Amino acid sequence: MSDVALQVLDGTQLRGLDLSLGDGSFTGAAILDIAHSRASSSLLRLSLPDSVKASALTRLRSPDADAFRSAVYAADKASDVLRDYITAIADELKDNPLVVSILDGSTLRLLLKDEDDFAMLAESLFTELDDEDEGKISKSEIRNALIQMGVEMGVPPFSEFPQLNDLLRKHGADGEEKLGQAQFAQLLQSVMQDLEEELSKENVVVIRNIQVVNGSKLRQLLANEQELNTIVEKVFREKVDARDGSSSTEIIRSYLEKNAKELGLPLLQAEVAAVLLYDGVFDDVITKEKDGEELDKEKLAKLVKDILQKFAEQLEANPVQQDLSYVEDELS
Repeated sequence: MSDVALQVLDGTQLRGLDLSLGDGSFTGAAILDIAHSRASSSLLRLSLPDSVKASALTRLRSPDADAFRSAVYAADKASDVLRDYITAIADELKDNPLVVSILDGSTLRLLLKDEDDFAMLAESLFTELDDEDEGKISKSEIRNALIQMGVEMGVPPFSEFPQLNDLLRKHGADGEEKLGQAQFAQLLQSVMQDLEEELSKENVVVIRNIQVVNGSKLRQLLANEQELNTIVEKVFREKVDARDGSSSTEIIRSYLEKNAKELGLPLLQAEVAAVLLYDGVFDDVITKEKDGEELDKEKLAKLVKDILQKFAEQLEANPVQQDLSYVEDELS
């Protein structure tokens, strides 16, 4: 079965945006609304998350957000503010890209086209929903079947595509009549066919719970000498306290793995790509490390910085996408 394709919105889509404004004056709030509308038109008509808006506004370094919204700007100044805010949104997306899926019915179409795939899906869903192992479930369980299929199989969340409720009512899939597996499969197929048709006419863009680790946070860390020194101090303390004969490289790797999220590194639990990244960086370091060499604090600091720099370069060239839902489940 094919998963829905992913698309990364990293701000490049906003760099050539039309920033012209008409004559007259504009409030800060009006400028923000215009910016959000134009950004959305360039980002697959996606409404920007509040977190992105707030971070972009912070980048403007406006001391009082409420005062900014109520302030009135002449046309020339308003154009400057619009440009700066759009640039701030683009910069925020560059550092923290959004990963989205465009649900256009194609994934559902593939599932319906392959009889074997659809039969396996329907059987799996029926078995999962038949809690009492009775061989029958109510019609209303079709809703839960669609929820279980989720975005990965091309089904939008009910909250973002309320037309799903209309489809269920159309097919009488909101009642308590009991269905056997064959009847369930037939009803599911009918609902999926109509959903595929609706999505082909009106695509739905869904933000995925996926983080793109591209080295931006690491680069900020490397540019902050105070933060970098704090990390070196913690690594050095762990080296002093070590009692198992671990090498400097092993201690550094252990520290980075334990503090990956705070440092802007990918979590090892997330993707095979993360494991390969760590192995590649540290294999290169190990080949250059002299056997049994004891590092003083200054040399340790240089080694930590070199390792973080190598991670930043690798992540900029090959960003790692990590499914945060999976990570949260693994860490819970």
